[in-house]
Amino acid sequence: MSRTLAPATSEAQRPAVWRRWAVRALVLIALLLVFALYSNPDFMVMLADQMWACF
Repeated sequence: MSRTLAPATSEAQRPAVWRRWAVRALVLIALLLVFALYSNPDFMVMLADQMWACF
């Protein structure tokens, strides 16, 4: 007797392809925004001043 096994995850349990792409796009946008902040010299000075104020 041969039985076919069901897949480990059903189609309903896997996230949709568009949802995975949307999450990846949002992560990329967030990383680009952080990079833009760090490339701004005024932001870097403010961040250094805030770090120095902690000590």
